[in-house]
Amino acid sequence: MSAAEDAAWLRWVRKQFGSIAGQDREIALEEFKTALQVKESFFAERFFALFDSDGSGTISLEELLRALSLLVHGNETDKLRFLFQVYDVDGSGSIDPDELRVVLRWCLRESAIALPEERLGDLTLALFEAADKDHSGSITFEELREELEGFPEVMENLTISAASWLKPPPPAERSRRPRYLTRAYWHNHRSQLAFLGGYAGLNLLLFALAALRHAGLGGWVAVARGCGQCLNFNCAFLAVPMLRRCLTWLRATPIAKVLPLDQHVVFHQLVGYVVLALAAVHTGAHVANFSRLARQDGRHALAEYLLSARPGVGGLGGTASQTGLALQGLLAAMLAFSSPCVRRSGHFEVFYWTHLSYISVWTLLILHGPHFWKWFAVPGCLFVLEKVAGLAWRRAGGLRIVEVNLLPSKVTHLVIERPRVFHYKPGDYVYLNIPAIATYEWHPFTISSAPEQQETLWLHIRSLGQWTNKLYEYFQQPESPSPEPKPLSRSLREKRGRRWAQEGLCSRASSEGGFVATGGDGAVQLMSYKATGAAAPGEEDLPAEGVSTGLGETRRLCSIKCYIDGPYGTPTRRIFTSEHAVLIGAGIGITPFASILQSIMYRYRRRKQSCPSCHYSWCEDLQDEEMTLRKVDFIWINRDQKHFEWFVSLLTKLEMEQAEQEPGGRFLEMHMYMTSALSKNDMKAIGLQMALDLLAAKEQRDSITGLRTRTQPGRPDWSKVFGKVAEEKRGKVQVFFCGSPALAKVIRAHCERFGFRFFKENF
Repeated sequence: MSAAEDAAWLRWVRKQFGSIAGQDREIALEEFKTALQVKESFFAERFFALFDSDGSGTISLEELLRALSLLVHGNETDKLRFLFQVYDVDGSGSIDPDELRVVLRWCLRESAIALPEERLGDLTLALFEAADKDHSGSITFEELREELEGFPEVMENLTISAASWLKPPPPAERSRRPRYLTRAYWHNHRSQLAFLGGYAGLNLLLFALAALRHAGLGGWVAVARGCGQCLNFNCAFLAVPMLRRCLTWLRATPIAKVLPLDQHVVFHQLVGYVVLALAAVHTGAHVANFSRLARQDGRHALAEYLLSARPGVGGLGGTASQTGLALQGLLAAMLAFSSPCVRRSGHFEVFYWTHLSYISVWTLLILHGPHFWKWFAVPGCLFVLEKVAGLAWRRAGGLRIVEVNLLPSKVTHLVIERPRVFHYKPGDYVYLNIPAIATYEWHPFTISSAPEQQETLWLHIRSLGQWTNKLYEYFQQPESPSPEPKPLSRSLREKRGRRWAQEGLCSRASSEGGFVATGGDGAVQLMSYKATGAAAPGEEDLPAEGVSTGLGETRRLCSIKCYIDGPYGTPTRRIFTSEHAVLIGAGIGITPFASILQSIMYRYRRRKQSCPSCHYSWCEDLQDEEMTLRKVDFIWINRDQKHFEWFVSLLTKLEMEQAEQEPGGRFLEMHMYMTSALSKNDMKAIGLQMALDLLAAKEQRDSITGLRTRTQPGRPDWSKVFGKVAEEKRGKVQVFFCGSPALAKVIRAHCERFGFRFFKENF
């Protein structure tokens, strides 16, 4: 750092010291723990002991500055010496196996990683054998430095904590041009911006034409008529973005490349706000005009103009004023109860029933405006047809949930019998209704099974709201009375029960990792990841009827009535026509990609060829006109270790199939990130991450998930990730994301920087 930066940093440290030090201007151990923001006390105590050079039991400002100067300004050797002292618990000048095991155990706790003691022993042995170069039974400082030289990324920015008070303040960012004005932003949003421009232009044109036509009646009348004409268009167009079946059909046509179909829900909300704004201006202009007429007339009060039917005013029987006020009230109520705070706070039925008032709104609009029916005829007929088709499908499509798996972190995996006429694409979603949970509630969920799986549909549902929590709790009950299943449901359950009983259901993926269960049709059966890989007691004899209690607490057979509405398309339909697809799932956002990854492997099976004489096998280049993929990068970001259990068996199966069908191939690359784990350059995690790397290289298996893909600690460095993707030059890159809006914003900005197309799941 420069002299100015160094002075600024010193002022920062003094300020932070004053905020945590007591009246005696000394930092005690408990204050140090709080400031350091560590999860476990071991490292706080070790750092405190090393900072407290005089052994007084407290840290003075001088001691803190001396230690921090060494870590911030010190050279590589100084930092390594500090790290060595942390690991040398007894201060003997060397690290023995027991000390290393103790430190690694605390590293695991600090990173929120749970491994059995045997696995901890394997990690300790792997790191100790690699570092103990002279086989003396202990690790010296020189041996540790030599071993760390093999991990150059560790030394890039070695720190002891993510606590902000230990770091110098970041330099102020230079003001730059807003991203909305960059060329990359306009290129990546060209269809949305073009649509918005056309939409705004059409509204302005309609307003201008109507206002000019009535300009002779006064300014207020001209404004009211202009807004009224815009309302004719917008109130009719409001239904179009929610014609899900029509939009799904349009996704298969060339027009999908022009229209922003992926943002249909956003545009529906936008049009709703525009309608409310236009209605307010329209009503206000009429009220102002009536007030003017009342003053000129002198005989009629304003209330009479507003509340009494008057021939010639407009509307059926001169009721334009009354129907207009009713419409204003209905629109305001719909908007108020459509807010996220209502829908996601356990009051979904309030949103549902108030939104049904669109029937009243359109009826009043036909009575209110003499020309509205002309605008509404086509979208209204399409809307009615969609509703009739949906109701007919729901009536005839009563299905059964035949199996339920309760996965970690309150995720419910539903296995639903699949209708024979139900056809969908990978990544599509359906609306689900389970009368046993809520009679009138329909909620959208992505289908997580591949279309090639003929017998069943899978849904993975994270418990985040009232309905999803009720669903999880419903299946948590020890036993639920189950009605007699339908013949199809019964035969499907009997078939699954016999398969489980005869085939043992499970095949180990490794001695200690997860396990993969495969059915006769080649479908991967997703199951809870068990550290031991052992089958649950009683799995060998499964009853075929009622709720099975022999499958353990997390998995059961059942026969619960449900209804589905769909399928509906999503942006992920574009994946198979991409050249280089990057799939990013955050948490349960993996569900659409689970279906896609399975479908990819099904297609790979079809292209596998073998010689009948020598039995040599190879994979031909894909000649599938619906799939132009050359490379797929799958990135899954999870908060902690348990979340990987949702789909670990599927990912293991995909790795095994790719290794079998494309040895050494890199068509599908997986990247796993665990955000609760500390990064490799944090002193509290260096030893653990080195040990995990060494053991993964030795066993060809990750200790956290059991996959061949190594789980990376912390959050992805998107600049490096996308930089590597760009360097591969495998074709046009398209990024597909499903997860939180905050992360979507970050990834979208990086996509604009690299010139990648970005698509996000929107229900």
